Amino acid sequence: MSASLRVRQAGLADVARVAPLFDAYRGFYGQAADLALAQAFLRQRLASGESFVLLAERGDAALGFVQLYPLFSSVRARRILVLNDLYVAEAARRGGVAEALLREAEAFARAAGVLRLVLETGEDNRIAQRLYEKLGWRHVSESRWYERAVD
Repeated sequence: MSASLRVRQAGLADVARVAPLFDAYRGFYGQAADLALAQAFLRQRLASGESFVLLAERGDAALGFVQLYPLFSSVRARRILVLNDLYVAEAARRGGVAEALLREAEAFARAAGVLRLVLETGEDNRIAQRLYEKLGWRHVSESRWYERAVD
């Protein structure tokens, strides 16, 4: 019988396990593979408390992760979390890993007293949109995001 899926908060000791997944995530978005960069970026975020990483595992295999970044709602005077990164290894897709990660992210946010979770996904990412909606995420069409490059 195979080991059950487990999702837990990752720490600095887990950087080497999460980094290959993070590097593959970046590759999915067209970035060149750079495992050293992935490790350094994760190590810096975790060491400084700038992000929280939840890691999905089955036995010794790291299957996926979410990375949450803290922000604040000035109007509500409360913290929110941006679910900025969600990635599941290709071999583990369609096996409930993404759903488990999203559910654990919600539990993590609730336990931390966070007002809400927010995320952004591509208009053409229908698979992810269906999952988010299945889990009760609401599409906020009255918002409009803008960006301005500074680098």
